[in-house]
Amino acid sequence: MSLPTVMSGVVLTGYGGLDCLEWRDDLPVPQVGPDDVLIRVAAAGVNNTDINTRTGWYAKSVTAATSDDVRPAIGEDGTWSGDTLTFPHIQGADCCGHIVAVGDNISADRIGQRVLTRTMRNTTQPDGTNKVVTQGSETQGAFAQYMAAPSFDAITVAADWTDIELASIPCAYTTAEGMLARCNLGAETVLITGASGGVGSALIQLAKRRGATVTAVTQADKAAALQDIGADHTLDHDAPLPENHYDVVLDLVAGARFPDLLDALKPQGRYVTSGAIAGPMVTLDVRTLYLKDLTLIGSTAQPAHILPAIVSYIAAGTLKPLVSAVFPLNDIAAAQQAFMAKTLIGKIVLDVTRPAP
Repeated sequence: MSLPTVMSGVVLTGYGGLDCLEWRDDLPVPQVGPDDVLIRVAAAGVNNTDINTRTGWYAKSVTAATSDDVRPAIGEDGTWSGDTLTFPHIQGADCCGHIVAVGDNISADRIGQRVLTRTMRNTTQPDGTNKVVTQGSETQGAFAQYMAAPSFDAITVAADWTDIELASIPCAYTTAEGMLARCNLGAETVLITGASGGVGSALIQLAKRRGATVTAVTQADKAAALQDIGADHTLDHDAPLPENHYDVVLDLVAGARFPDLLDALKPQGRYVTSGAIAGPMVTLDVRTLYLKDLTLIGSTAQPAHILPAIVSYIAAGTLKPLVSAVFPLNDIAAAQQAFMAKTLIGKIVLDVTRPAP
């Protein structure tokens, strides 16, 4: 099969607003290393991390909530790891596609396989330490026709889901499963914030798989939809939280209500976070932490088994895809505007195979 040398895609030209997303038809098709595969991208999900990287929200100088207005200080890097982000850069943390070429060390049998790729990748540094890199942040991502990835991080999928449905999975569901693994959630009471988003709705389904009783924090007009995917109870964003009630809080929001979340935990409860969309700066009464014997857990790095486990759940029919809207890739600005409006449930997905109308 003859492959093109150039491709179409969206590049980020700098930290900023939607005007920093530029459609290009002259991007070089990635070269694969000896242990890599080349994927023709079929679909790519939209995630908070795409917007947070675009706006430089990960920079330490930024203390505001996630929005389209934040910017890092001049010269400051806004990637997950703090590494330098060079422009133009291809973002895209979610990828579903088909392998079209392989590196010298990879069997040609992989060509033609439909795959999902790991969003969070564990890499070994020259000094032997582990470093987590994020697809679309520290690496080039899926907002283009082709993407290269380590073969190890491209997981074959055998399921009757569409490419669009599968593209809603990697970032949200592996983040959620990673959070549950970190706190070893069992048949316990759990409170989930940001429950209508991609990670939140994934947490509901995955927590129910573990036998948990789930309370989802959401808006009233979204409550019924979240109950349909497994939430046992729902609470409005501004509703008071019961004190000493939950074994685990799974938080994607942080912000001003952080103290309330700790108050809502039972003694010896666990708080797990993988996001801070309402603001990363919080108030902590350390007395609450030690007098209640609480455990605070951050969750980013993921064991290698997490994505294969999610793929096995899909094959077993125990997960439902939650795709709320589909946009062509070169209509990415409208897709991100819809995402930031927070009116939809589940995931927005970009179709990489078709142009805008």
